[in-house]
Amino acid sequence: MAALSGLAIIFTISGCQKSFDPKSYDPAKPLPTFGGYSSSSQIETGNLVAYWPFNGNLKDSISGTAGVATGTSFTAGIAGQALKCATNAYVISAAPAAVKALHSFSLTVWYNNPENTNGLINPVDIVNNQYFWGNLDMFIENPPSATSGNLKVHLFDNGGSSTGTDLWAGDYTITNPFGTWCQLGVTYNDETSTAVVYFNGAPVGTATSTGFAPLNWSGVTQMVFGTVQFETNPSLTSATGSQPWANYLTGAMEHVRIYGTVLTAAEASALYNLEKLGR
Repeated sequence: MAALSGLAIIFTISGCQKSFDPKSYDPAKPLPTFGGYSSSSQIETGNLVAYWPFNGNLKDSISGTAGVATGTSFTAGIAGQALKCATNAYVISAAPAAVKALHSFSLTVWYNNPENTNGLINPVDIVNNQYFWGNLDMFIENPPSATSGNLKVHLFDNGGSSTGTDLWAGDYTITNPFGTWCQLGVTYNDETSTAVVYFNGAPVGTATSTGFAPLNWSGVTQMVFGTVQFETNPSLTSATGSQPWANYLTGAMEHVRIYGTVLTAAEASALYNLEKLGR
């Protein structure tokens, strides 16, 4: 009788279950948002003035300006393809009109590079053909160890001229900047002459240069991706040639974004997290 009672209970429970309707099952779940954004394309959409995804081509997707490659190719990126760099390899592009017109701005770039033991590496350079440094340089110097690096950002306020004011931000120690995809970023506020430097979506330092503003990049003509302006052949500046302490990005880079506004810390964090997920 006990066995029969057990069977009756099992049958009773089974009889109460509803039949499964496969059409009612949706495995998709809402993707997490960051700062209220679900895609990197939603962040400051109207202020994105230049964007090089390097997804199989060398074009700024906003203006259509195409770069010219020396020794580069393409490789797998975070999502899609990325620019594959190497020693003596780089891309030179005419500066889009929107870059020449910048005042307050933000710039971000992703890179994946082995440890730079032979000199500084600089993914993006906004060229100044009359000055030693570019109008924008953001580079990692030889690190104190394989797991950390020294990050510096340089801005010059007068594009295409040797006369002007420098803004240096650094030296900032960054952790684990090699052998994986990392993001560098800088914002510049022309009202306060202040730059904020970011690594992987987090601010690492702030610098101000009195008398720096207003930014005047109307004389800018070129940009280079993969190295600093004086490591191209020939050098892109008349002020100097190749330096023994400078090197080339030998890994990969992608998602160079320039905004004509200052990203907030929350927006910078959201952009990092979304692009990291390929969104």
